Amino acid sequence: MVKQAVESRVKDKIRCDACPVMCYIADGRAGACDRYANQGGELVRLDPFTVLESAKEGDGQVVPFLELEAGEWDGDLLRTGRPVITAIGAGTTYPDYKPAPFIVAQDHDGVDMVTVVTEGIFSYCGAKVKIDTDRFLGPEAAAVRVDGEPIGHVMTAEYGSQMLSLGGVHHLTGGGKKEGRVTCDALLRLCNRESVEMSIDGGADIVLQAGKPPVVNGEEEHLMRVGCGSAAIGMFAKQWHGLVDEVVVVDDHITGVLSEHQAGKVLGVEPSGIKILGRKSTPGRYFRVAEPGTGWGGTNIDDPLTILAPWRAPARPGLTLLMVSTTGEQFGYYVLDEDLRPVPSDLPQSLSQSVERIAENCEPSVTSVLFMGGAGGSLRAGVTENPVRLTRSVRQAVTNVTCGGADCYIWPGGGITFMADVTEMPSNAFGYVPTPALVAPIEFTMRLSDFAALGGHMDQVRRVEEIAGEIERRVAVRRDR
Repeated sequence: MVKQAVESRVKDKIRCDACPVMCYIADGRAGACDRYANQGGELVRLDPFTVLESAKEGDGQVVPFLELEAGEWDGDLLRTGRPVITAIGAGTTYPDYKPAPFIVAQDHDGVDMVTVVTEGIFSYCGAKVKIDTDRFLGPEAAAVRVDGEPIGHVMTAEYGSQMLSLGGVHHLTGGGKKEGRVTCDALLRLCNRESVEMSIDGGADIVLQAGKPPVVNGEEEHLMRVGCGSAAIGMFAKQWHGLVDEVVVVDDHITGVLSEHQAGKVLGVEPSGIKILGRKSTPGRYFRVAEPGTGWGGTNIDDPLTILAPWRAPARPGLTLLMVSTTGEQFGYYVLDEDLRPVPSDLPQSLSQSVERIAENCEPSVTSVLFMGGAGGSLRAGVTENPVRLTRSVRQAVTNVTCGGADCYIWPGGGITFMADVTEMPSNAFGYVPTPALVAPIEFTMRLSDFAALGGHMDQVRRVEEIAGEIERRVAVRRDR
């Protein structure tokens, strides 16, 4: 695709103005970003311009690019049978006063729609990463490093997941050159669904890849916990009642004890005389039974008996105890001897099903990567000469924002700050410029009449039929998910 831009020529080189680096590129060579190249004296975009096309339900066949499904339009701006024009491979608007590379109109059941697409250069961007694991990855606010350089930090943990905040302008441009380069490279690979090795200060070494299980200290995670220890007691108390005298679900956050828990009380479970070494919260719920770690239930213990103090009355010889982790991956069955000491025993078949049920109710452990960017800046000028009108249009839900065809969550407050799941985008949706910054696709879709009302570049609108020959990659997307 030939880039329509003013180009300077120096000694058989052409100057690219797609980003602030302004590379001089020799014939047959690519620029520093590997996105633009000199091909016979013309500046060309190397990544293919991409369109998402619906797949027919059942057979997975791609709907032809210009084949629009019948049916009355229901006001949905994106999730329809029409092709979705993405910004992947479209090019940028730098130095920003230029209209977006593609402003494409198409008719849908008598409603004229327009999609404005551009690849934004994002210095203000990063990734929010959700890691489904109970394992301790590192203390809150600890630095996350790649090749020794800080690229982000540990956030507050969420239910069954550890969270990281990676990237951002301070790491991209506020530190040393190596920090910016490493941060940009790690974000690029992560957002393009490649694996990235990281280390966390005071914590674990991890390998993350969007849509794949995380690897913590060389061990691949498999299950996300069913809930905290207290929640597990509440869910499975009835299945344990009558089969075992006491159950402890070990958890770094809230360890549950069946006989003391309200669920056990309602079922009539008798007191066992157990004593937990932890900070009691409410009956049957204990905090800080151990330090965070990569052992049982996200604690630092490998032997669950270390959280128990000597048993008290009404404990008795022969009393049975099941100890289990929040994923069911670790469990132990014990019987009290004459000295009221728990002795490891084989798990009875009658209890095996309950342990398996915990694991069955755990969802697969997955790494989720959400790209986050601020689009409230100069790229809006590629849509309208009065940029604030685009912001207001997005706020009023008149304009729909997508990122490589993926739905976006728009943060409240000023500007257009959005997040999108990278697994919902086609492969290699992201690029970079060595300023350093990420290059991410962004699309604005609205009615053609609304585009005109916000002062859009109406003289640059092309019908979808006109651009069919410029599309280099078509990606099938199922709409029945």
